[in-house]
Amino acid sequence: MRTELIEAARAVCGEFTLREKWCFAGTVGAALRTRGGAIYTGISIDLGCGLGFCAEVAAIAEMLKNRETRIDTIVAVTPNRILPPCGRCRETMVQLDRANLRTKVIISETQNVLLGDLLPDHWLDGGTI
Repeated sequence: MRTELIEAARAVCGEFTLREKWCFAGTVGAALRTRGGAIYTGISIDLGCGLGFCAEVAAIAEMLKNRETRIDTIVAVTPNRILPPCGRCRETMVQLDRANLRTKVIISETQNVLLGDLLPDHWLDGGTI
């Protein structure tokens, strides 16, 4: 399962320039598997003005279009490495569904951690998973 998600994220990853030379998309790719078993992917958008969004959020938006909210496993990658989700992405996952504190976050080729471990003592549930 880990390898399948990493490969799905890498398949959509690949930076390309948008309209302006300082605007990019695809620097980071993400893939998630829902508790129902569906896989969704997304890419990052980096705009010169500071707007944009993370690849995880793009994958989450795809998931939400299909009316799912529970994430089993998620990964974000560049062409060369696996990245942990930023604070905004971590918070987004929990805001969608508290059960996502149990989401497995792939942080390396061989290691997962629970989202709840990356957000200890979360304010939504008093810190308990």
